[in-house]
Amino acid sequence: MLFFGGDYNPEQWPEEVWAEDVALMRQAGVTVVSLGVFAWSHLEPEEGRYEFGWLDRVLDRLHDGGIKVALATPTASPPPWFTLAHPEGLPVTADGVRLTHGSRDTYCVSAPAYRAAARAIASQLAARYARHPALALWHVHNEYGTDCRCDLTAAAFRSWLRDRHGSLDTLNEAWTTAFWSQRYSNWAQITPPRATRYLPNPAHVLDFRRFLSDELLGAFVEQRDLLRAANPEVPITTNFVQGGWVSVDHARWAAEVDLVAVDHYPAGSGDEAEVETAFGGDLARGWARGEWLLMETAPNLIYTPGRMHAKEPGRLTRHSLSYVARGSRGAMYFQWRQPRGGAELFHSALVPHAGPDSPVFREAVGLGRTLKAIAPHARGRVEARVAVGWDAPSWWALQGGGLPSAGIDYPGAVRQAHRALYHSGVATDFVFPGSDDLGTVLRSYDMVVLPHLYLVSDQAADSLREFVAGGGHLVVGHLSGIADPAGRIRLGGYPGAFRDLLGIRVVEWRPLADGDAVPLDNGDLAIRWSERVETAGATTLVRYAGDVLAGAPAITRHRFGAGAAWYVSPGLDDDATRRLLAEVTGAAGVPPVLPGLPPRVEAVRRGDLLYLFNHGDVSQAVPSPDREVVIPPGGALTIGPA
Repeated sequence: MLFFGGDYNPEQWPEEVWAEDVALMRQAGVTVVSLGVFAWSHLEPEEGRYEFGWLDRVLDRLHDGGIKVALATPTASPPPWFTLAHPEGLPVTADGVRLTHGSRDTYCVSAPAYRAAARAIASQLAARYARHPALALWHVHNEYGTDCRCDLTAAAFRSWLRDRHGSLDTLNEAWTTAFWSQRYSNWAQITPPRATRYLPNPAHVLDFRRFLSDELLGAFVEQRDLLRAANPEVPITTNFVQGGWVSVDHARWAAEVDLVAVDHYPAGSGDEAEVETAFGGDLARGWARGEWLLMETAPNLIYTPGRMHAKEPGRLTRHSLSYVARGSRGAMYFQWRQPRGGAELFHSALVPHAGPDSPVFREAVGLGRTLKAIAPHARGRVEARVAVGWDAPSWWALQGGGLPSAGIDYPGAVRQAHRALYHSGVATDFVFPGSDDLGTVLRSYDMVVLPHLYLVSDQAADSLREFVAGGGHLVVGHLSGIADPAGRIRLGGYPGAFRDLLGIRVVEWRPLADGDAVPLDNGDLAIRWSERVETAGATTLVRYAGDVLAGAPAITRHRFGAGAAWYVSPGLDDDATRRLLAEVTGAAGVPPVLPGLPPRVEAVRRGDLLYLFNHGDVSQAVPSPDREVVIPPGGALTIGPA
């Protein structure tokens, strides 16, 4: 069975609508719905008084209709009675403002009252429903990531720091508190990063992001363990969400869930939506190291900045199958039925305000049939020989102030590398340089790309040396290998962690202003970033051809053992990045999934299935897949636009 359905909120509707919902779900081929995500005030209208009758009826009705349930704990949205009784459970901003009740995610994860209330509702749900025949999955909370800077958080932060650093002397050294007279002589002097006169200590901010990730994980684990004790056979997850505001290291969290579940909402209305879909699916598969689940996406809208873009016919199907092709166990959406009111009354849904007589519902019915047909064959692996590095702490470190350029964009650099490989048709995984088993993981790949890997441990640097020495091809971008995990600069010239591996030394950064560019001698342009590079064993492939850097190395390659390490000092546009990475994939012997594809046609292979996507508006002929028997060998297959 493939998961197919969405967030179902029957508490928002009169009971007579429920029968119609189940009938429409059966018509669409829905197999699973998420239930109860934001239902805390309906499940516990007063502290300690529970009302489960309505949920009993919904679960029984769904079960009778052959529909499984991912039952949520509703702890992302505490009810009014909680915040009235426990004002200390409301979050405090970095400016010292305590927020008021009125939206979701308005809680302090470090508040004992909140943690106790969350455990209590989770325990009640576990006791009542852990063995209900409709239950297929526990869905804990929703999109962990809420931030708080209150005194309760401060106490928890200090406890975490003692565990991490052991002593104040070690912390002071890691945080370089000799700068600006910030040395701490008592743990009580340390607070969360709050609004201050000028630039905060970046190591302080970085450790707080790490603390929040661990503190939120602790809250998840508390609920997970209660649910697991009630019935160990039911898998447990929570839905990961991306965003610069999210202080969650999902690569570390992945080991704590039974199934990695991801919410993903592409934001581009043009072809970039397809690229973003591929990125989200590949990153999720990296976190999961295999199969994962798309828990939320928008079925019929793309949320571009400032407006909602209605998806064109067929786009819901293409996006959904793209996630499945990249390892998802199905496609789930927010949400099943579009609400009549509330903050997200215009959010995308499978059953919109227009009702089932609508383009989105009709397409969902067809998609349900397709997913049912491929389900017996859709559980294989995606084989990739190229990986891109993703490191949440490096992203956090590069979000701070005091950096050489305000235009540093960590996720943008990672996305550009992935996008270049996508447009070359190369299957791409993600690896996580902070993982303890990095050396073992790297043995699966022929090529690795590291954009903006700012923080690097000695262990990670050693693993990457072994990868290249063993025959791997490594592409390192600027702003990589600059600092240790505490954020302290590695001295002697950039990139300190990789100088010997790359055979170069960077002695000066020269960030470029928007609109400025420096020519390169291969006809490309350096944009956003340039550097003064000295070679120390590396071969210069491309030189700067203008500005004060004229004649200086720009792109280099260093033979290291049986492999090669490439260094890319300038910022490049998409075309130049694609050509460069295509050159490296060629040197590494990595072919595209299906060579010879026309523009806007994509091929993804998962197990025995080859998925072909035509993102254009005209039919295209594609080469015969060598492992398929649908057409004569050497022939061609024509695929039309969706």
